[in-house]
Parts: sequence; structure tokens; C-alpha cells
Amino acid sequence: MKKLLLTSIALLGLGLTLAGCSSKSSASSKSTLNVGILQVVQHGSLDEARQGFKAGLNHELKAHNKSVKVKYHYLNAQGDQSNLNTMSQQLVQQKNDLLVGIATPAAQALAKKTTTTPTLVTAVTDLKAAGLVKSNSHPNTNVSGTSDLTPVGLQLKLLASMRKGNQPLGIMYNSSEENSVLQVKLAKAYAKKHNLKLKVVSATSTNDVTSVLAGLAGKISGLYLPTDNLMASAMKTIGQKAKADKLPVVTGSIEMAQDGGTATYGINYYDLGKQTGKMAYDVLENNKKPQSLAVQTSKKLHMYINKANAQAIGLKTSQIQKP
Repeated sequence: MKKLLLTSIALLGLGLTLAGCSSKSSASSKSTLNVGILQVVQHGSLDEARQGFKAGLNHELKAHNKSVKVKYHYLNAQGDQSNLNTMSQQLVQQKNDLLVGIATPAAQALAKKTTTTPTLVTAVTDLKAAGLVKSNSHPNTNVSGTSDLTPVGLQLKLLASMRKGNQPLGIMYNSSEENSVLQVKLAKAYAKKHNLKLKVVSATSTNDVTSVLAGLAGKISGLYLPTDNLMASAMKTIGQKAKADKLPVVTGSIEMAQDGGTATYGINYYDLGKQTGKMAYDVLENNKKPQSLAVQTSKKLHMYINKANAQAIGLKTSQIQKP
């Protein structure tokens, strides 16, 4: 009886162990992966990051001969904070295998809703300052991803080389965006070191952009716009005003320059999204945790000139050189 009892206990223990193993379901064992994507607002840079993310993940799956399908659940908050709150909750409740936040507000909204669903972010300037990670090298949270921090100093240097007259260089940004506040801080530090005079102004809505621009007329010799979601959304308006005033505009991103700027030396958001997609493969198929994945930055910088806009303000392409 004693032997029989011990044997029964051993078999029961083995059965529980096997049951426990079979109950653990990893994303890599699924035939369909669900990825929830939350984007703060629609504009060129963020749209490119989203498309790049999909391309990066799909490329990795194909390269490793994975037949798994990916179902994307995409929501766009259109710049509304209440939408971010509702949509982030919705994506968490869908029990997606992975969440993706595009831009700082979207990333923060998702991070507040879950500490268990793996979350990657892109187009976030400083993940640590945004409270998303403990450090860039060791996130130690449920979040990691890619930073879109641009070479602010080099972009100001580019603008200074294109300026018209000796008036200050203008900077316009949205003071309610943490990513923009950081970039303006970097711009001020560069300007102080290189004896550049700045006129810094803030706009917090699309309507503000028009009035603030009007207030800068005749007071600046060039305009710098950081990678700011409000500025990116208003680029067509800014571009029209800049052309009318014959004012060179250097932007934080290539897409902003395409939409109304004169030139930039910066990152490609599609490539940044692809980097994030590769990280997603590691999470979904290699069972890596975001907390163990170091935050990545763009591997390349690109010089871009909007030839039509440059010509409209009287600049030749040959006059615009990489800083």
C-alpha cells in the first residue's frame, strides 16, 4: 500500500507538471498573431513609422520561413487624449499578443493600461524621460522600442547656413509635447555654445500655429521645427506662409520637409519603424521580453532637400549642404 501510495503521488505530480506546461501558450506557437497598434495622430512621419513596422515584422517572418499570419488592429486617436485612453483600454482588452504605441502620448497611454502585454513603441524621442523605461540600455519595464531623437544641433547648423539676414533663428513647437520640450532644450544648448540668437515660440493648437507664425513675420531669418506632432500636422499651412515670406524652414523629420519645409538632415521614419518590427519578431517568435531589449536609435541620417520649396524662396540646391 505504501509503494502504491508513493507511485500514485508521483504520477499525480507528473500529471500536474505536464498540465502546467501545456497550459502555457506562447505567441510563437500560434498560427495567427494579433498586434494592436495605437497611433496618436495621422501625419506623414507617424504613418511611415507604422508602415515600416509592418514591413519589418513581415520581412523577419518571411526570412525565417514562418507561415504565421499577423492580424493588425490599428486605432488612431487623432490627437485626442480621451480617445487615447479609450482606445488603449480597447486594445488591451482584445488580448493582443503585442501592443505598439506610435509617438509618446500613445506609448504612455498603452503603458498605463497594462504591465503584462508586451509593448513596443516607436517615434518616441526619449523613452526614459517619458517614464516608459528605467534606462535605455536596460528598460526593466514592460516597454521598449525605438527612439526618434534627431540631430538637433546639426539641423540648427543647417538652418544657420541657409538663413537670410542676421535676425534670430525662429523655433516653433508645442510646449505640451514632452518630446518637443526636450528638443528645444537641446536647441537652446547648441545655440548658446555657437553664439546663435533664437526666438522661441509655442503653439498648442492648429489655430495657434497660424497666429504665432504671423507674429514671427519679419522677426526671424529662418524657422526650425522639431519632430513635433502638432507642427507635423500643420506643415502645409507653415509651408505656404514660409514661401510667402521667403523663409527657409528646417524640420525635424524628412516627411515634414516634404510636406512644407525647405530641407532637413534627419532620420527616415519608415526605417525606424522597420527596426521596431525586427524587435517585434524577437518578442513574438523568440520569446524575448521588452524589459531585456535595449532601446534602439536610428542607424542612418539622411539629407533631404525640398527642391520646389527651396526654389520658391530663392535658394539653389547647390547652396544647401549637409551640415
